[in-house]
Amino acid sequence: MSPFTGSASRTEKWRHLSLTIDDGVANVTLARPEKLNALTFGAYADLRDLLAELAREGSVRALVLGGEGRGFCSGGDVDDIIGATLAMDTRQLLDFNRMTGQVVRALRECPFPVVAAVHGAAAGAGAVLALAADFRVADPTARFSFLFTKVGLSGGDMGAAYLLPRVVGLGHATRLLMLGEPVRAAEAERIGLISVMADEGEAQQRAEALARRLADGPSLALAQTKTLLTSELDMPLSASIEMDAATQALLMNGADYAEFHAAFTARREPRWQGR
Repeated sequence: MSPFTGSASRTEKWRHLSLTIDDGVANVTLARPEKLNALTFGAYADLRDLLAELAREGSVRALVLGGEGRGFCSGGDVDDIIGATLAMDTRQLLDFNRMTGQVVRALRECPFPVVAAVHGAAAGAGAVLALAADFRVADPTARFSFLFTKVGLSGGDMGAAYLLPRVVGLGHATRLLMLGEPVRAAEAERIGLISVMADEGEAQQRAEALARRLADGPSLALAQTKTLLTSELDMPLSASIEMDAATQALLMNGADYAEFHAAFTARREPRWQGR
């Protein structure tokens, strides 16, 4: 995402989520607890636009995505989205589905790590939002459900058929996307869907601690690692090796690479600058 902005000023208040930023760590919370943080058209648009703004600004070095109340996110709102889409024509439906995919692309392409803090339900689109994060920190109450076939749609919604096999393998992904059955925390950890298992009630705290560790690290190196992980999924080995070489050459000209050597020589901790 380009850091060059237009004339629009930064959004001061988001209607469908809450945002706090503390020394490079952004906390984004889906804030509709009475509906288990079910997503509306506005919530999708807010997430898409917020991630683009934060990517352009360059002040955020890690982001935590969580949900307020009893669960992470129960997916698209049955009345506000499913009911409304029944009255849409093909062009409108394509616009909506492209927007939901833009949220996933923004999570994968933003130049900072995203940590999903999952407790309770992560269902439908909520499961895909967690899947698109770089890390999923969950507690034992977490359950992931890819429900799209349950409502008569393809299980490959919002990039799920691309991302899930790369996280848990094709066999598990086929089962999860076709059957739509809930995957509880213990199994999710076993198949690699959970990155870090927290004690009950501590997913948010553990996610914030991980985000702080990432934000305090070499942020440019982490951003480039994320870019390579995403970009090289579809590359042949020769192209991947060349992209790695070009990236390393650029980073070797950076301040952080020189800072590591200076810190190692002086036997002190590096002071990363993200440059």
